[in-house]
Amino acid sequence: MLPLGTKAPDFTLPNTVSGEDITLEEVRGTKATLVFFISNHCPYVIHVRDHFKAIYDDFNTQGVSFIAISANDVETYPVDAPVHMKELAEEKGWEFPYCYDESQKVAQNYKAACTPDFFLFDSELKLYYRGQLDTSRPKNKEPVTGKDLRNALNALIAGEKPPEVQIPSIGCNIKWKEGNEPEYFG
Repeated sequence: MLPLGTKAPDFTLPNTVSGEDITLEEVRGTKATLVFFISNHCPYVIHVRDHFKAIYDDFNTQGVSFIAISANDVETYPVDAPVHMKELAEEKGWEFPYCYDESQKVAQNYKAACTPDFFLFDSELKLYYRGQLDTSRPKNKEPVTGKDLRNALNALIAGEKPPEVQIPSIGCNIKWKEGNEPEYFG
């Protein structure tokens, strides 16, 4: 996992919604920046994705920016292609960028392992939280609340230290292109 305090790896990626390239610097928040890796087809993402807009609505006005990224191999998973990413973002009313990492280098630089995978950075773009949205999973019948991520966001905004317990996300592995699986997978 990316160590806490790590500076956010910079990137320039196409925002599938606007069709324009964006950089991390252009979309960073004044208080926090949430970079999260998702995909269209993953059952774990499908289970929680309706909650993304609610969290965005609650924190966007507090200086927090959101950037969703998909790095999946679209040759193997065509439903994750940029055209379908845009359709999903528009259907769900997401007002944050949904970017496509075709080279998969951004996902590798963030040491992203699965979808969903959340990386919360402070105002200086230093990693504050990397972990799960909450304890809800597609088959465990716990409600989706966003509790873990919301607690981290609230603590960061309040100027508190990062949560001591940070539980890694669980989900579908990123669909790496053949020969592109990162070394951090061992």
